[in-house]
Amino acid sequence: MRSYLNFAVGTAISVGLLIAIPAAADPFKFSTGSVTNQIAIASRPGPGPGSGVNQETEAADDFLLTSTTRLNSATFTGLLPAGATVSQVVVEIYRVFPKDSDTVRTPNVNTRANSPSDVEFTDRNGGVAGQLSFTTSLLNSSFTALNSVDTGIHPKPNQHTGGEGATTGQEVRFDVTFTDPILVPDDHYFFVPQVLLSNPDQHFLWLSASRPIDATGTPFMPDLQSWIRNADLDPDWSRVGTDIVGGTPVPTFNQAFTLAGDTVPEPATLLLFGAGLIGLGFIRRRPH
Repeated sequence: MRSYLNFAVGTAISVGLLIAIPAAADPFKFSTGSVTNQIAIASRPGPGPGSGVNQETEAADDFLLTSTTRLNSATFTGLLPAGATVSQVVVEIYRVFPKDSDTVRTPNVNTRANSPSDVEFTDRNGGVAGQLSFTTSLLNSSFTALNSVDTGIHPKPNQHTGGEGATTGQEVRFDVTFTDPILVPDDHYFFVPQVLLSNPDQHFLWLSASRPIDATGTPFMPDLQSWIRNADLDPDWSRVGTDIVGGTPVPTFNQAFTLAGDTVPEPATLLLFGAGLIGLGFIRRRPH
């Protein structure tokens, strides 16, 4: 009788511990590594509907999650014109095509393979209370990127421009805190930061990072190249290096960003932990 009582008590305690113990989380960090001067590409929310040189433009680079992850913060580095002030920051997360996409329409680009999806998976908007906050840090008062893509984004067959040439600005790092953390399951994603300046005629340009990712970053496979689109090209995307810049050999780019947060244990992990505790009850139950 006492052994069965001990088992019942032990089981109850085990289940209670399973409920009471908070889920353990491992820190998550990702980085594309060192900033380079290879290219600077536009990424901004539009000041309003319509097309033109100030239309919404989205630039994307990818990252991989192997478990459900809570993203708490991010950084990204780009160029600002001297004296420019920031009015809005938006961060979007896209999955990889064909997810969240219309796969039966005919695209206006060379390929959609390995591109971001048609529509975003989730986002955080600094213009909405409680979603994100940001600060900026001046890293270099004068930084020159060897090439750029800003307004020269076109459907095929006019997608190849070679880029819009070298550009110089202030190198600035944006440190973003997700006031409302982004919870995302394991999958392959694209990170899309957008910056709107107080003068919409001035444009933020996102700087490149090493490709392949160097030792200062977090190498992973497959590491996809950066993509870009504007409102005229939406919902399609073009490859910055392969489609727009071109050349021999064809260049491919990563963009400079980091992500930080923590992993979220899967339910199966917690159940396994609970089963182990209950197993201790069975051991306690056995007569000596």
